[in-house]
Amino acid sequence: MPETRFTLTCNSPDAAACAARALAEMLRPGDTVLLSGAVGAGKTHFARAAIQSLLEMPEDVPSPSYTLVQTYPGRHGDIWHADLYRLGDVSELVELGLEDAFEAAITLIEWPDRLGDLTPAQALSIGIEAQDDEDARMLTFEWRDPKWPDKLKGLRHD
Repeated sequence: MPETRFTLTCNSPDAAACAARALAEMLRPGDTVLLSGAVGAGKTHFARAAIQSLLEMPEDVPSPSYTLVQTYPGRHGDIWHADLYRLGDVSELVELGLEDAFEAAITLIEWPDRLGDLTPAQALSIGIEAQDDEDARMLTFEWRDPKWPDKLKGLRHD
């Protein structure tokens, strides 16, 4: 059975941002990354680093906590960044156009548990967990789609 999971320990916020940038280089429209973790785990930090590395023109990348979704023009196509923590109902996702973005854009989703049945089967899930050292994070990558092992090669150190 092919592997569908690996972990990566990042000993600093800079190391986590480096991992995000390395992953981002492999992302193309139609790729969805689901970022899970407790409040303060580093989901937005990871997404921000990935997005900034993909932008055509540098710009601020705020957390979409209140807007739910922020979009950006990227070098390889549109980038959608969603924070679903404040999502009231899954039907709001349809209004936001998020389902269409799963097909046409690079999509990064914080709090993906709010997606319910709309969770894309081809998505890459990344769990971010704080470690004993307050700056360290364990990133757990999980997937079902066979495209991810090749896209993740640059992140693996085993």
